[in-house]
Amino acid sequence: QVQLVESGGGLVQPGGSLRLSCAASGFMFSHYDMDWYRQAPGKEREWVAVINIERTTNYVDSVKGRFTISRDNAKNTVYLQMTNLKPEDTAVYYCHRNWGNYWGRGTQVTVSS
Repeated sequence: QVQLVESGGGLVQPGGSLRLSCAASGFMFSHYDMDWYRQAPGKEREWVAVINIERTTNYVDSVKGRFTISRDNAKNTVYLQMTNLKPEDTAVYYCHRNWGNYWGRGTQVTVSS
């Protein structure tokens, strides 16, 4: 079955960086667009970034220039490189496959001094 497992979250100071990973299994990873979402405490889940099968990317305005989504089809993994992190980036980050609406369990990112 489809499985998405996120990793790489943690506590980081403002201005710091993290790289999130999402290991996918149970499907032909290279055939699907992949997204990252996030959900901050008390807020609705928010779309963050997408990478399609041709590696075209798009981002929510609040992370443009700071976050980079990428994929390694040989490793069935999608990444989210996050730089210049801000306290407002604090959230649980989720990996998502739009086709079929599959979600991972999420990884916590906390940006605080």
